[in-house]
Amino acid sequence: MKRVRIVVVAFLILAMGSYSAFAQSAPSEKSITLTFIETSDIHGAIYPYDFVNAKPMATSLSQIASLIAEERAANPNVVLLENGDVLQGQPTVYYYNFEKTQVPHIWSQAVNYLEFDALSVGNHDIEAGHAVYDKLYTEVNAPVLCANAVKPDGQPYFQPYTIIEKAGVRIAVLGLTTPKIPDWLPPQFWTGMEFEDMVESARKWVPLIMEKEKPDVLVGLFHAGVDYTYGGVTRDTKYNENASQLVAEMVPGFDILFVGHDHSGWDGMGWDPVTKKKVEVKDPNGKTVYIYGALNAARRTPVVNLYLDWNAERGTWDKRVRGGLVDISQYKSDPGFEAQFQAGFDEIKAWVDRPVGKMEKVISSRDSLFGDSAFVDLIHRIQLDISKDPAIGLKPADISFCAPLSMDAKIPTSADGTLYVRDMFNLYVYENFLYTMSLTGKQVDNFLEFSYANWFATMPNEGDHLIAFQKDKEGKLVFDARYNTAQTVTRYYNYDSAAGINYIVDVTKASGDKVTITSMSDGRIFNPDATYTVAINSYRGSGGGGHLEKGAGLDKETIRTMKLVNGATTKDLRYFLLKWFESQPGSVTVSPIGNWFTVPEDLVSKGIVNDYPLLYPSK
Repeated sequence: MKRVRIVVVAFLILAMGSYSAFAQSAPSEKSITLTFIETSDIHGAIYPYDFVNAKPMATSLSQIASLIAEERAANPNVVLLENGDVLQGQPTVYYYNFEKTQVPHIWSQAVNYLEFDALSVGNHDIEAGHAVYDKLYTEVNAPVLCANAVKPDGQPYFQPYTIIEKAGVRIAVLGLTTPKIPDWLPPQFWTGMEFEDMVESARKWVPLIMEKEKPDVLVGLFHAGVDYTYGGVTRDTKYNENASQLVAEMVPGFDILFVGHDHSGWDGMGWDPVTKKKVEVKDPNGKTVYIYGALNAARRTPVVNLYLDWNAERGTWDKRVRGGLVDISQYKSDPGFEAQFQAGFDEIKAWVDRPVGKMEKVISSRDSLFGDSAFVDLIHRIQLDISKDPAIGLKPADISFCAPLSMDAKIPTSADGTLYVRDMFNLYVYENFLYTMSLTGKQVDNFLEFSYANWFATMPNEGDHLIAFQKDKEGKLVFDARYNTAQTVTRYYNYDSAAGINYIVDVTKASGDKVTITSMSDGRIFNPDATYTVAINSYRGSGGGGHLEKGAGLDKETIRTMKLVNGATTKDLRYFLLKWFESQPGSVTVSPIGNWFTVPEDLVSKGIVNDYPLLYPSK
C-alpha cells in the first residue's frame, strides 16, 4: 500500500517554541519526528464486519492495524492514542461486556496487541457500568487517563496524565472527558466519581505537569467535541459538553489536542460557531494549538507528524506540525490482527446469528421522525409490558416515553421475517436501562411540549418545514457537509413520544402549546393533578436531553438523586427486548398504536414531502 493516504489534509506547518523556562541540555539528535495516531469513537468496530447487518464493514480497527504497522515501519517514534467510546455499538463489545465476562475483554486484548501508549475514557465506556470498565482497565497495559473524573476527596479516579518518551523526547498527555456524564447516565454507572469542568481541571493540571515533568511536548487527549455552543450553551457555560477548543484557548501550553465524542473529524483547525467555519486556534499566549479528531467507527483517523528541531541558541525545540485524516477504507485488514482474533469473531457471529422470533413486515425508524410509527410504538409496547411483569420488579406504568435511537434503521433484516439477536441492535442502539418514575399529569404534558417544541416547527413557515431545523444568522438551513443533510434543532434521539395517553400535536400552535392530551388510552380521564407512573429509559430518566428539567420542570437534584424513580431494571433494555421476542408464541405483527396524531393533515403532509429529502437525500 502506498504511504500517502491523507484524504482530508491540513498542511499546517508553523514554528512553535517550547517553554524556555524548561530548557534542557542539548539532545543527541538535533531533529526528531514524532508520529501521532489517534483512534476515537470506534464503537465496537474492531472487525471489518458489521455484525448488526450481517455484511462486511468498510472500516474497522483491523484496518487501522495496517495503518499503524505502515507508520511504525516508516518511523519508530509513533505515539498511539485511544480516545474512548468503544464499549457501545457493535455486538462485538456487547458480547464481552455482558455475555462472555470471565475472560479478558476483546478491547483490552486489542489495545494490548497493538501496543497503545495511552487511553482516555468516553461517556459510552462509563455507560457499560463499573463491572465492565473497572475490569477492562485493569487488563490494559497502557495508562487510562481522565483528570476530571475525581473521587469524593478530589483525587482522580483514573490516572490524570502520563509521560511518554520517544527518542529522548518527553511527551506529556493529559486526559479529560466530557463532564455531562451525570446528566446522561444513572448514578450507579459512575459511583465514586464526580466530573469537573474541563477548563477548570486543565487549569489545575497543566501547571503541575509543566513544573514537575518539564515535558518537551504537551498533548491533550480529550473525549469531548470542539463546538462549545452545541446544545444552545455558550463559552461561559460551566460543565460544557464539548469544551476541547475552550481548553486550548483558555489554558496555555498545549501543542496538539486529540478530540472525540462529536464524530466530526477535525484536521488541525478549530471551529467558529458564529461564522460556522473552521478557524485557527490560539492559546492565551498566541501560540497555535492544532486540533485533530477521528470520525466514528474507524472511518477517518488522524495521523499527525510533529517535527522537532533543536534550537541551540534558545535551548528548546522548534516545532512544526503536519497532519490530516486518513481514509481507513483504503486499507486492507491486517492479516496478523485477523489471525489473532479469529476465534472471537467466530464466537460473536454465532451468537448474533441466533434466531429469536419472526415479524410479519419490515418496520423502519425513518417513519419515527415524522409522526406516530410502528418502530417506536414497538418499544413503547415492550416497555409497558416489562413494567407490568412482577418478576422484573418495576411499578406497572400508565404511560411510556420513548424516542427513535437510530435515524435510519429497519428490522428485520432477513428476507423471510426471521429476527436474530443482531436485529436487537438495530431496534435499540444504546445500553439503556428501564426506569419507572412518578410524574404528575401536568409534568407529563410539559415533558411532551418540550419534546415537540424541539422536534416540529410551527407551520406554516418559509419553506413549509415540519421538522425544526437549525438556521444560520441569515435564516438559511444549516447543512451537514458529510451527509448533505439539514441539521435539526435537536437530535432524533430526543424526539420523545408517549404511549398510554391519547393526544394531538397541532403544528400551527406555538412552542409550549402544541400538545393537547384528550384521555388515557384505557378510557380513563387524564388529570393534570394526578400522579402517573411513567416508563422511561435511564438516559432520559437521568436528565438526558433536558426533557425532565426544561420540560417537566424538575430540579437537577431531584433528577440526579432519582427521587421520583420507583423502579429500575438490573439489565439493559436490549436484553428485555430480546426476551420479549423469544416469549412470543408466533410471528409478531407490528403497527402504529395510533394514540397520537399531528394536525392539520394538509400542512403535515406538505411538511413531510418537503423535509424527507432534507433528512434522507437520494444517493
